[in-house]
Amino acid sequence: MQFKIDENLPIEIAELLINNRHDAKTVNEQQLKGTKDPVLLGQCKSENRVLVTLDTDFSDIKAYPPQEFAGIIVLRVGSQAKQHVMKVFHRTISLIGVEPLNQHLWIVEETVIRIRGKDD
Repeated sequence: MQFKIDENLPIEIAELLINNRHDAKTVNEQQLKGTKDPVLLGQCKSENRVLVTLDTDFSDIKAYPPQEFAGIIVLRVGSQAKQHVMKVFHRTISLIGVEPLNQHLWIVEETVIRIRGKDD
C-alpha cells in the first residue's frame, strides 16, 4: 500500500511503514510543505496514496468524502509528542490490510479507531 506522511508527523512514521513493506513518501520529501489541504489531498488522490496526518480538518467527511480517496488516517491524540504519536501509530499499523482503508477515513485515538467509509 502507498502512503503520504503529512509534514506534521515524524519522519519515523514513513520509516515504520517502509519497514512493514509499504511505500511511504513524506510531504517534505516531495517538496509539498505548506501545500493547502485540498491540493495535498488531490496529490494523494493522483498518486493513489493514503494520507496520514494529525490535521483534524481531514476528518470532515463533507469536505473530504472518504469514498473519493485511497484512504485518510487522522491521528487524533492527546499528546503530539513524537514518542506518543509513534506508539499510537505502531498499534495502528497492524490493522492495515485487516480493516478496510481504501475509500475510508480512519480516526485513530489512543484506545480506539473509528472507521468511516463508502458504506456509511
